Amino acid sequence: MSILSKIAQISLRVRIFIAMIFLTLVASLLISFVSVYQFKREARVYHNDRLERKENAVNEHINYILSTTTYPLTTKNLPLIFKDKIYELANIHAIEINIHDLSGKLLISSKGVFAVDTVTRSVNPMIIKILEYSTEKRFVDLKVGNGVRNRTAYTYLKDNKFKSLGILSLPYIEETTFYESGMQNFLYRFAQVYFLMLLITILFAFILSSYVSKPIQIITEKLKLTQLNKQNEKLPIFRNTSSEIKELIISYNSMVDELEHSAELLAQSERENAWREMAKQVAHEIKNPLTPMRLTVQSFERRFNPEDPNINQKLKDYSNTLIQQIDTMSAVASAFSNFASLPVQQNETLNVVYVVQLALEIFNEDYIQFSSTETEIITSMDRTQLIRIITNLVKNATQAITSDTLDKFVKVRVSIENNFAKIEVQDNGKGISIENKSRIFEPKFTTKSVGMGLGLGIIKNIIEGYNGSITFESELNVGTTFTVLLPITLNK
Repeated sequence: MSILSKIAQISLRVRIFIAMIFLTLVASLLISFVSVYQFKREARVYHNDRLERKENAVNEHINYILSTTTYPLTTKNLPLIFKDKIYELANIHAIEINIHDLSGKLLISSKGVFAVDTVTRSVNPMIIKILEYSTEKRFVDLKVGNGVRNRTAYTYLKDNKFKSLGILSLPYIEETTFYESGMQNFLYRFAQVYFLMLLITILFAFILSSYVSKPIQIITEKLKLTQLNKQNEKLPIFRNTSSEIKELIISYNSMVDELEHSAELLAQSERENAWREMAKQVAHEIKNPLTPMRLTVQSFERRFNPEDPNINQKLKDYSNTLIQQIDTMSAVASAFSNFASLPVQQNETLNVVYVVQLALEIFNEDYIQFSSTETEIITSMDRTQLIRIITNLVKNATQAITSDTLDKFVKVRVSIENNFAKIEVQDNGKGISIENKSRIFEPKFTTKSVGMGLGLGIIKNIIEGYNGSITFESELNVGTTFTVLLPITLNK
């Protein structure tokens, strides 16, 4: 994996944070390099100017000596002319002074010459040529060794007729202690300032990265919560929102609008499909009894004998068979009718706690438990439909409990939550599998061997008709809890 791909996987907030710290480090390093370079450059300029000033001063002093000497101005007489003066010149100008003949041989020096010296003090012939052909008749030779920079300035000594008498060399050792100390002090103070600046940069980078990435994080969280089957919240656009984030929010809000429209179309399509499936199911359920009814009529017609002594019993069996099949079709028709068109609501003022207790009285199971945090929760709704909700949920709960379940229980709890009557029905039955959770309220869906699977769909329509909600939590082989929230439309 390349470095760019790895960087792309890092969050925007971290990338902004790292980028600002990196820029601060790079800027600080560049400032350090430029400062060190500037210190060294200024030191070189300073020493070059200092050597040039000393050279000018020494030349003026030498010219004065040459103009006042009583010796003839010749190359051979230079040692005599400066025999005593050269040390005075060196002390006055604080620099070593060497005088050479025109071939570069040393004539006299302010520095003592010892027999043990092995280093030649003659002028390099190459330097003499450079000096001879230069327009300024001056040359500065720079040598660096063991960290020490040595400069030697070479010029011609001339008589009053500008004739060359010899070569003057002024060795100069650059003193670096001063500017190195200054550079160290600067770097020390710069490090202190840089450390403080780095702390400020880290804080500022953290705040800035959080500020920049916060809208994106909000949009990300909203996108995670965005669902097709619920009302999604739009994001507001504030006055100080950047243009890029504003475009992103506008796109998100447009997506929410399109999603709601798609959800409406999908819901409509699902409803149409549900009705088609329901019609097929009802037709199938009605068709099933018709076949045995037809066979029964045909058999009775073939075997009918008015003189048969058992004619009355056969007629009775025939009638019972037809009535049984007719009842089956009637039950199918009633279930479909109840689901498709619920009875008109007959709202009345009632006590939810009392009605729930009343609905539980028809059950004989001794493991059904009832509890309530309130003695009265007064609201306005259809008593029959509330009983129907409780009856269906408790019946499903008892049917979910198997015979081998230990410590069976169905707990029915009533309470108030945010101006809603909250009814919970909890069991320790077999639970609902993950693949069935999304289909639990679908019409005709059932995991039982009997029934048409319309009960939960019917009570869901009832609850939503009152602007309430029904949800559930279930764990396989642990149990299920259904929670119903009904708005309290009338307080005592």
